[in-house]
Amino acid sequence: MNKDLRIVFMGTPEFAVPSLEILVENGWSVVAVITAPDKPQGRGQKFIPSPIKETALKNGIPVLQPTNLKSPEFIDELKRYQADIQVVVAFRMLPEVVWNMPRLGTFNLHASLLPDYRGAAPINWAIINGETETGVTTFFLKHEIDTGSIIFQEKEPIYPEDNAGTLYQRLMTKGASLVLKTLEAVANQEIDPKPQEEQKITPHAPKIYKETCEIDWNKPAEEIHNHVRGLSPYPAAWTQFQGKMCKVFKTEVSNKIHANLNPGEFLSDGRTNLVFQTGKGSIKILELQLEGKKRMGIQEFLRGNKI
Repeated sequence: MNKDLRIVFMGTPEFAVPSLEILVENGWSVVAVITAPDKPQGRGQKFIPSPIKETALKNGIPVLQPTNLKSPEFIDELKRYQADIQVVVAFRMLPEVVWNMPRLGTFNLHASLLPDYRGAAPINWAIINGETETGVTTFFLKHEIDTGSIIFQEKEPIYPEDNAGTLYQRLMTKGASLVLKTLEAVANQEIDPKPQEEQKITPHAPKIYKETCEIDWNKPAEEIHNHVRGLSPYPAAWTQFQGKMCKVFKTEVSNKIHANLNPGEFLSDGRTNLVFQTGKGSIKILELQLEGKKRMGIQEFLRGNKI
């Protein structure tokens, strides 16, 4: 196997870290890492490096942090690394002049079974939509986002107890193994990329905004439960509760119908139960966080808040 291939790795968040680490641990030649510029965070607005930058520096890999991926200065600098192939995991959209640069192309890891759930938030939307299976895909980049020819795919079940956080962890690990498998296959010329099948109806995974996260109590209890799972622990589903914003992290579906309640209205025994009526059935709140307070289980919450 030709492990002398010159690899440029592109990524930013924690999700990309195991993919970079597995390449380094297996002796591949990662000659540079491209990541987002450091961002100011916290009260002091101190500039914090991305998880990928920290991993690269720990392993002695040069780091580039362009603000403009089309700038002539960045393009010239990237060319100097003479990459044979580029690997992209959780990075922003690349211009053609970048993804078309290496002789073996640029491949991307995506956290879904493409063509399903193209877009920025595939893990969240798969759970929100009540899917019972998802996976990871490696594919070669082309013009339209998440549409290139598929190299490999691996499936992963979504369990009823999963939320976005638990599924994220498993797909992060599974994705790293698939990146390694893909690179080995490319090096051995053992790939047969297949164009994505263009289906008429394909679920999408657009970016999630604050308004996306608001709970619609007119929906059935099962849909609301999946909505909460798909946004937990971050960015979290939310609702207005007694005049304050309240994040909801964990729920349980109840088939009880409270005929005297309208969707969005609630009842509580003041000790262990807080139940919201929905458009069909009801929802028990198990974990929540009231604005200005810490996240807590329902019993602790009810002890400190008179309903």
